[in-house]
Amino acid sequence: MKNSTQIKGLPIISISNGQQEGKVQSLIINPEKGTVDFLTIEQEEWQDNNFAIPFKKVVGVGEYAVTIENAHAIMDLNEIPIASELVNKKIGLIDANVITRKGELIGKVFEFVVDDENGGAITALQANVKNKEVLIDAEFVLTYGKDIIVVKEETAASLRELGAKEEASALDTAEETEELLEELSAPAINHAEEAERLQALKEKQVELLLNKKVVNDIYTNEGQLLLTKGTVLTLADIENAQLAGPSVVIDLSMNVEA
Repeated sequence: MKNSTQIKGLPIISISNGQQEGKVQSLIINPEKGTVDFLTIEQEEWQDNNFAIPFKKVVGVGEYAVTIENAHAIMDLNEIPIASELVNKKIGLIDANVITRKGELIGKVFEFVVDDENGGAITALQANVKNKEVLIDAEFVLTYGKDIIVVKEETAASLRELGAKEEASALDTAEETEELLEELSAPAINHAEEAERLQALKEKQVELLLNKKVVNDIYTNEGQLLLTKGTVLTLADIENAQLAGPSVVIDLSMNVEA
């Protein structure tokens, strides 16, 4: 998942030759589908910047760059009728007012979340509601308009304050890890059973932590840096934390994104 601002401005890199083809200028939204269908490209050498990449041609969206297979993924917007039509609709979402179908004002959008691994689907809106920053799930959206976004009546009751979900998820992960450790510390009937329970614990830790992003530096009990902030956890990273000790695994569990 990526916020729109995390995508805008990223270099666009061609995998085939390792060259930068430009930067992401904007996200073109399909209001009927609730997806980002194209990324427009900013390129200083081009006199006309009417070029874009279909989101389905994007290989990946990382912290450093957007990657494509090659420059053939870049298309002239003037040659793609659907793209030109979407551009003319000027659906930007940012600063749009959110209202219910009965006309009640919910708040104003300041950001939106894109599923960069699932066709560019818009999964949520981030909005200012009564001086709070909240998350509105896309499932409640009825209409994406240029200035107005219409949502279901029950939206107000489903608002989640930003940060609450992530904090709860991190806490749940740590609690599950602690419970597993407590269970493991109970007297074992024999060495075979102890080894089996230890393996089950390690597998559960991997399940809870694999591919999650570390939000703070993680250190060993000796004070050595084990994992840096921003690391996306691999199997090897988790195994190194397990080797460092149970307290390190719990610390890691408390410092990952949902």
